[in-house]
Amino acid sequence: MAIITNAPRGTQDVLPAQSGKWQYVEQKALDVAGLFGFREIRFPTFEHTELFHRSVGDTTDVVQKEMYTFQDKGGRSITLRPEGTAGTMRAILQNGLLNDVMPLKVSYVTSCFRYEKPQAGRLREFHQFGVEMVGSAAPAADAQTIAVAKTIFDSLGITGLELEINSIGCPECRANYHEALKAYFRSHYEELCETCRERLDKNPMRILDCKNPACAELAKDAPVVLDYICDDCKTHFEGLKKHLEAMGIAYQVNPTIVRGLDYYTRTVFEFVATGIGAQGTVCGGGRYDGLIELLGGQPTPSIGFAMGLERLLLVMEQCGCEFPPDQGCTIYLGSMGEAAALKASELCMRLRDEGFYAECDIVGRSVKAQMKYADKLHAKYSCILGDNELEAGKVRVKRMDSGETEEVSLEADAFIRFIYAGTLDELTDETDGILGSISKIKGE
Repeated sequence: MAIITNAPRGTQDVLPAQSGKWQYVEQKALDVAGLFGFREIRFPTFEHTELFHRSVGDTTDVVQKEMYTFQDKGGRSITLRPEGTAGTMRAILQNGLLNDVMPLKVSYVTSCFRYEKPQAGRLREFHQFGVEMVGSAAPAADAQTIAVAKTIFDSLGITGLELEINSIGCPECRANYHEALKAYFRSHYEELCETCRERLDKNPMRILDCKNPACAELAKDAPVVLDYICDDCKTHFEGLKKHLEAMGIAYQVNPTIVRGLDYYTRTVFEFVATGIGAQGTVCGGGRYDGLIELLGGQPTPSIGFAMGLERLLLVMEQCGCEFPPDQGCTIYLGSMGEAAALKASELCMRLRDEGFYAECDIVGRSVKAQMKYADKLHAKYSCILGDNELEAGKVRVKRMDSGETEEVSLEADAFIRFIYAGTLDELTDETDGILGSISKIKGE
């Protein structure tokens, strides 16, 4: 029997103490992508199951073993998204975005769902940041897409990641590679797992991605795809290398990378870290020039990547990356009596209107308990309003770190000016709104 107070296996809660880190990483990724011209897209949590069968591929582990698929009340087969690219391409087609100026660049932060064994950095409900670029077949597009990921990692202070690249060729030249793989694995047929025996004729490249130890060992001596790609694919791959070198992005060629989804063509790449368990890939992507046509659109070259946010946060912790500190309460306005409580509520609301985090008592605590609560909130300032303060129109405001106090008028604009003056040393270029409010209060 399920325990209703426990989250389902393979899921996790992000608590208030942790959510600031998530928000920081997500916003940083969106902001960096914006510097390259990518704009955010949002798409449904579930899609028609056929979308993933067509795009991800019937022979992949994702489709065969991991998708959360169910019948809705109308008898339709529905699947929770296992990845972001298919839903993005469906949204682009349905909404006519291919009629926009090319290349089309979109980014997203999304949750995904796969039924697999939970482990470090890999859950059944997990989160991804991804980008998709549609409309350019040039290797410069591949390099720019990779540069987005590299810039995100750099901006977060992540070190120790290695970029690995490969080309798996186009459908035409890959046919010869498939024949070579079939010949090799047929000679080891009895050593393959049951799933890979089924893959052998349908899509032998999936065997290279199998996690079964016996299959993985056989894959080490399998034919290498780079020996079979055509001249056009070789030229494209060399072009990618030149652009990466021009941008100062170090890379290693890893001919064993095939990625786990069927829609990839030509360029595939991964950013790999060590020390977070069995799953070391923090970001993976590649080119999928045939996907939009497969989904019913016109042939349109495309490339993208996705990075797992759970793994990204693990890597940041290992690297000792700094996160912005949680913004504590600016001021706690304690009170004694109903009239003082009303005044505290008024001042708090005015302060919040100006962008400050202000708190007052809403549970009926004693004055001593209110001051303890202000401490727990890490309030920068505190004060206690009572009948005497209301009559005088002034209150002594205490700076919590030093214990210094200053008498301040309870007139709202004057009180706000005091708080502004005390926080000016913390302002950055990102607080233009606050500076504008100061001018408004001063009547400038």
